[in-house]
Amino acid sequence: MLEFIAQNMAPIMFLSLIIFLLYGYPVAFALSACGLLFFVIGVELAPLSGGTINLSWPLLRAIPDRFFGGVVANETLLAVPFFTFMGIVLEKSGMAEDLLDTIGQLFGPVRGGLAYAVIIVGALLAATTGVVAASVIAMGLISLPIMLRYGYDRRIAAGTIAASGTLAQIIPPSLVLIVLADQLGRSVGDMYKGALIPGLVLTGIYMLYIFLMSIFRPHTVPALPKEARTLGSGVTSLIVALAIGGAIFYGLYHFFHPTYGKNADVVAAVVAVLVIYLVAVIDKGAKIGLMSRLAQQVIIVLIPPLTLIFLVLGTIFLGIATPTEGGAMGAVGALILAGAKGRLNYTVISQALAATTRLSAFVMFILIGARIFSLTFYGVNGHIWVEHLLTSLPGGELGFLIAVSVLVFLLAFFLDFFELAFIIVPLLAPAAESLGIDLIWFGVILGVNMQTSFMHPPFGFALFYLRSVAPKLPYTDRVTGKTMAPVKSSQIYWGAVPFVAIQLIMIAIVIAFPQMVMHYKGPVVDTSNVRIEIPSGGSGGLGGGFGSLGGLGSPFGQPSAPAGGQVAPQGGGLGTPPNFGGPAPDAPAPAAPAPQAPATPQETQPAAPGGLGLGGPPPGLGGSN
Repeated sequence: MLEFIAQNMAPIMFLSLIIFLLYGYPVAFALSACGLLFFVIGVELAPLSGGTINLSWPLLRAIPDRFFGGVVANETLLAVPFFTFMGIVLEKSGMAEDLLDTIGQLFGPVRGGLAYAVIIVGALLAATTGVVAASVIAMGLISLPIMLRYGYDRRIAAGTIAASGTLAQIIPPSLVLIVLADQLGRSVGDMYKGALIPGLVLTGIYMLYIFLMSIFRPHTVPALPKEARTLGSGVTSLIVALAIGGAIFYGLYHFFHPTYGKNADVVAAVVAVLVIYLVAVIDKGAKIGLMSRLAQQVIIVLIPPLTLIFLVLGTIFLGIATPTEGGAMGAVGALILAGAKGRLNYTVISQALAATTRLSAFVMFILIGARIFSLTFYGVNGHIWVEHLLTSLPGGELGFLIAVSVLVFLLAFFLDFFELAFIIVPLLAPAAESLGIDLIWFGVILGVNMQTSFMHPPFGFALFYLRSVAPKLPYTDRVTGKTMAPVKSSQIYWGAVPFVAIQLIMIAIVIAFPQMVMHYKGPVVDTSNVRIEIPSGGSGGLGGGFGSLGGLGSPFGQPSAPAGGQVAPQGGGLGTPPNFGGPAPDAPAPAAPAPQAPATPQETQPAAPGGLGLGGPPPGLGGSN
């Protein structure tokens, strides 16, 4: 019995960890306790394992080094507190409220307009905050009462808000992508580039779902009534302003191209956007009337967060800043935006710092527990067990990806995305790499899959966040004065189901079309027209240089040296140096013949086949005529 346990320590350890977690123990402490407990068991059972357990008491001294080397000195994880702080400050600055109000007014006349606005704002908040809790809570507080006020189906309203908030999982600068890149040993910038298109496609599929609902069930997503559109109309004015901005960009691009080259488009876009923004601000302040109120509000509200997105993601994609530096710039930009709105005070900063400290400590403790667990798990050859288990699945690469997606989807019912990233991903990465799977592509598939951990009824965290701010009791609407029914938990759960199905479809799309992610490598180099030519020549070319190696023969088509190991005149080296196709040097004058000793039987033996001259002195390495 003890021998069976010793030889199957890895699966027993993994199942024990799952039992610890199902009992409700905190993940960080469950990881540490499981790792230390099985370390003791492994040391005692090592003699019975047949060499499968490689644990000893002195190995415990490696824990501090794994902690300081893998956690404290990890510069990649330094981006986590920066992006967290940026998201909390922006959430406190009221940016989400302004965005929802403005985009809701813009799409108001369209059926499902408020739902479109929630999805678009969710994508913008994801690209600026990267924090799911902040996005879901902000949109739940602001948009849910408005959607209920104007007759939206409660399930669609709740599902749209929860799903849009989880876009912060996959759209850069996502904290999940930072952790995944760290665990997979890949660049955060490459992970951001690879995840950008799938994140935008997922946003588009969410909007397509609302569009289909507006066609087949129009009463569930009504348009905003005219009296609720306080900014009035004026879409034409906005289109004209955008057209003028595009014309400015086109002219500036050709003006700056001789100076800035391939970066001329970035410089031209910055100047064009700045011009349009200043015109809108001056027009609104001086009440000139060049633009409609709607156009003014859209430009003034949208450009600052878009500028912050460029400041963070643009500098990372252009190679100007690392993700950590981009997070630091984003945190400073968030403080500037909050200050410009007059909402930067001690309370906002203290709350943001407290939330950042909590999340950073949470991540660090989980990472410490994962380090202790992995030390023991690797000591019992658990990584080899997992790799053999996964690489032996039928279907090769596709079978592996499907099996892993199902595994992560099921584990997401019980584990948070941080827990999945620190526990499961290090076990899956070696198997994926051994199958030749690109780890950035694999990371994006896992990221989209982990996004479902926030949407799973009844354990999804986004559903908990929305439940905390949704009305639990009947309430009186402050605008209409009507008594509104509360939002039931069952309505929130059923509203999330269609979006979970959409995310599963998105996983299949990313697996079926890997080029959505692989574009991060840049354009593919066409090697069909590449030709490699070896120059030919006389004694000064490659043939001449190698042809005088004491009868080795020429690999480049030149005549080989005579049999018997006779080297060229002026022996004693590797022959004349190659000139790679240049004119051959003049032949040296013949040297006086040296006196020859009588031949011995050993010297007169015939050469071996192939001209190796085995009977003579070592070819061209110092023997002279």
